[in-house]
This record gives sequence, structure tokens and C-alpha cells, in this order.
Amino acid sequence: MKLLTISGSARRDSVNTALLLGLKDVAPEGVELSVFHRLDTLPVFSPDLEGPQTPAEVLEFLALVSGCDGIIIASPEYVRAIPGGLKNVIDWMVSRFEVIGKPIALAHASHRGDDMLTSLRLVLSTVSDQFLEDVFLRIPLIGKTPDEIKTLLKRPERQSEMHGFLSAFVAAIHARQTGAHGCHAVTNAS
Repeated sequence: MKLLTISGSARRDSVNTALLLGLKDVAPEGVELSVFHRLDTLPVFSPDLEGPQTPAEVLEFLALVSGCDGIIIASPEYVRAIPGGLKNVIDWMVSRFEVIGKPIALAHASHRGDDMLTSLRLVLSTVSDQFLEDVFLRIPLIGKTPDEIKTLLKRPERQSEMHGFLSAFVAAIHARQTGAHGCHAVTNAS
């Protein structure tokens, strides 16, 4: 199973990117997790650039979306809202086929940001009927150095939280892939 994670920050030492990279260390067997953290490489969305004019960078990103079984997004809050770069990437996906039917879950690396999360949940539930609001991971990392983050994410309780989150997401994806749209094991790992 292939999971694509998207960091809503283009900052080199982003805590959200660090959280997504930490998830790679606890991915269940058979799960390949990739991290896309270069929102700054994508041009601003314009309907005039869709179709044959779609920029190569956008097509490369959309190929990642198309080739994955599920998407995890982790994003900071900018001025109580979704960062422009993340909204831009969502705008590129919204009128395309690649995101259709893709289960999407959220992770968050801050103790704050609830306004952004509320807005992002609304946007993602509009973009995909497979947005899994109940599959959520929150590990506060704001204000920590990269070394402190690595140490924190290696703690057994954090490893367990991250593994539980990924396991719940993988179980939800499997349930959807096998057509089991009724009851499925989804937990809130926050």
C-alpha cells in the first residue's frame, strides 16, 4: 500500500514535515509512505493552466496523488487559516480525477490551530467523499528543535500513537478497497 503525505509548510524545519517523516519510521509492514513537502515548487493555480497547459511540476505532483492509496495531510495554521501553499495544492486537485475516491486523513503537529483544522476539514470533505475525519493524529511539536523532535518522536508512547494512527488509516483504506462501507475500525489517535 502506498500512502502520500503532504506537508502544508514549505519551511525547511517544519514541525509538520518532521511529524510526517516520523510516521515513515512506524509505518506498518507493507506500507510505503512518501512525504511531499515542496509546495513552493507548484505554480499558483489558474483554470487557464488546466488541461494541456498544466505545468510539469503540477503533473508530477498529480502523478503522486494518482499512484497512492491514501493521503495524509499535516499543516500549520497561518493567520487562523489554511496556508496558501496547501490551499493551492488542493485547488490543483479539485477539478481533476486523481483525488477522487482517495481516503484522506489529517495529522497535526501543534497544540493550537483548531480554526485551520476546522476549515481544512470542511475543504477536504468537499474535495473527497473519502475524507476520514475520525482518523486524526495530534502531537504538539511547536517550539522544539529538530533534535528535540526526533527524540520526542522516538519515545515509545509517541511511536505507539503514530503506529495506531497509521494502522487505523490503513484499516479504513482496506475496508473501502474491499467494498466494506459499513462498520470499519477507525480510531481517534489523538
